Amino acid sequence: MSLQPQPWPEVPLATAKVARKAFRKGTPAMRIRDELGPLFTDEEFAVAFAARGRPGLSPGQLALVSVLQFAENLSDRQAALQVTARIDWKYALGLELDDEGFDHSVLSGFRARLVEHGLEEKVLDLLLARLSELGLLRAGGRARTDSTHVLAAVRSLNRLEFVGETMRAALEALAVAAPGWLTGVVEPGWDRRYQARVESYRLPASAAGRAELAVTIGRDGFALLTALGAADAPVWLREVPAVDVLRITWIQQYHRTVGDGGTEVAWREDSDLPPGRLRLASPYDLAARYGVKRGSGWLGYKVHLTETCDDGTPNLITNVETTDATVTDQETTPVVHGHLAGRGLLPAEHAVDTGYTSTELFLTSAAEHGVELVGPLRVNTSWQARTPDAFDLSDFAIDWNHQQVTCPNGAVSSSWRTEKARGKPVLKVDFRKVDCTPCPVRARCTSSATYARKLTLRRREQHELLERLRVEQATDAWKKRYDRRAGVEGTIHQATAATGLRHARYHGLDKNHLAHVFAATALNAVRLDAWWTDTPTGRTRTTHFSTLVSTAAA
Repeated sequence: MSLQPQPWPEVPLATAKVARKAFRKGTPAMRIRDELGPLFTDEEFAVAFAARGRPGLSPGQLALVSVLQFAENLSDRQAALQVTARIDWKYALGLELDDEGFDHSVLSGFRARLVEHGLEEKVLDLLLARLSELGLLRAGGRARTDSTHVLAAVRSLNRLEFVGETMRAALEALAVAAPGWLTGVVEPGWDRRYQARVESYRLPASAAGRAELAVTIGRDGFALLTALGAADAPVWLREVPAVDVLRITWIQQYHRTVGDGGTEVAWREDSDLPPGRLRLASPYDLAARYGVKRGSGWLGYKVHLTETCDDGTPNLITNVETTDATVTDQETTPVVHGHLAGRGLLPAEHAVDTGYTSTELFLTSAAEHGVELVGPLRVNTSWQARTPDAFDLSDFAIDWNHQQVTCPNGAVSSSWRTEKARGKPVLKVDFRKVDCTPCPVRARCTSSATYARKLTLRRREQHELLERLRVEQATDAWKKRYDRRAGVEGTIHQATAATGLRHARYHGLDKNHLAHVFAATALNAVRLDAWWTDTPTGRTRTTHFSTLVSTAAA
């Protein structure tokens, strides 16, 4: 399939006449065409198509179809049907009324080309560039970011189910790729254990029975891998993706030792498993990981949405980040700033919650990007900070020039040294036991019965910033300023309700990131339509009982 770029088609007279007659007030699809014009041109997608071959459909039109598809949370079949049946979609695409549309599989192929050629961000970039031209976006304003979980399009399996399904998936793939070879290596019992998906049969109820089944499946997998590695096995079978998944899974989940009594297979203990960021969780989606946030766990991904929040302009999503479920929000902060800088849309103020902040990020965001992070610091969890009248770090006088610390009772520290904590340099300060032991206020300073007080300090610029922010964030002025961040919660809700953001449509990180970019672009289109039509934003809903109680209290 080749691309022969064509100008964005004008709206046919018949299509325009019928559309304006049928929709006197217009529709979002029609207003996108009228207000933004030829947004997605074929030339922008030329790198994803060959120069020779049978001409394909316009990628610019397919991009607009994809945005409209996500705006209404439609499947590929439903979206293709809308192109054939919807007059307002034909108007937006510049199609004749009798245009027959295309087969739904074209949309899947289009997305695959975008992912293959690294064009996942293209539709959002083009929309944001057009809005910048119209004056609806600018750098140096305010922005806010938050994340939500995304459930992978696979079942969440426990370890036993996972290894059983991984073995079955490998056998399924080999049964198609080399049925004759597989027939010669199948062992007794495999037909009973791996004919059906693992969720279709009942696992042993006892812990001993489950442990025995886990070891049995482990032996089966090693037997298959041994057969695949034999000299008479076709070499290319080892490159089958499902076999590669089996090999990695068995390394992660099992021990195998060879001794005088033969080969022993053992189920790895939890403490011996690889870290969650590296551990496979499904044989069908290799990028999905199991994550936990605020006590809730899920298998899949996280998506981070950044939007503008300036007065006088619509709130528009300017960046989308998709990560696996184990990546922390804090790791994403510099990535967001880097991508916003690339688009020329860095804000002056960036409102985030605690997950995105640290003393180091407060400094680096300002120094590297000129962005002021506006977000709460992490709570001081030391018992001194939580106990009234106890001496926490703020009660100690620090002399940075002479590298000394004076305690509230007047004792001076005995040592000052640099160490590493979690890979980052910190300062360790010790006091003398001879000073701390007889101290009359010792109980307010340390809970140790024998040891002297010890302090851990950040670098000077970090420590001074931390102390300044703690004071600043206790003021009403800062709290009022931070209130602006709450609006991003509504964005997450709108994205979930309108585009189905919390449920992955596809397998793999790249494909799901593309889906999230389409969803964000579609959400921007919805908000632009509301802006153009002066539609007020929805008010926070309250129950009748809450209203009654509030009124009575007033």
